[in-house]
Amino acid sequence: KKYIQIIDNQTKELDQWELALEDQIKIVKKCQQDMGLTSCTKCTKILECNIRKQYVRSVYESMSKGSGGGFEF
Repeated sequence: KKYIQIIDNQTKELDQWELALEDQIKIVKKCQQDMGLTSCTKCTKILECNIRKQYVRSVYESMSKGSGGGFEF
């Protein structure tokens, strides 16, 4: 089980969608670092970037908790 520190020294167990998002954040940050960038918006490949698309999908899934919906790229 993974936990994340939150305000006032309380911890919260991450659900599967939050864990997936944390993994995607690490992947995006590594890509930005490898490209020498501080943001995806500065990258010339942003519109066709699969790493960015998966990150955005993970953000949406963490917010909707996998309930789906009409979110398309």
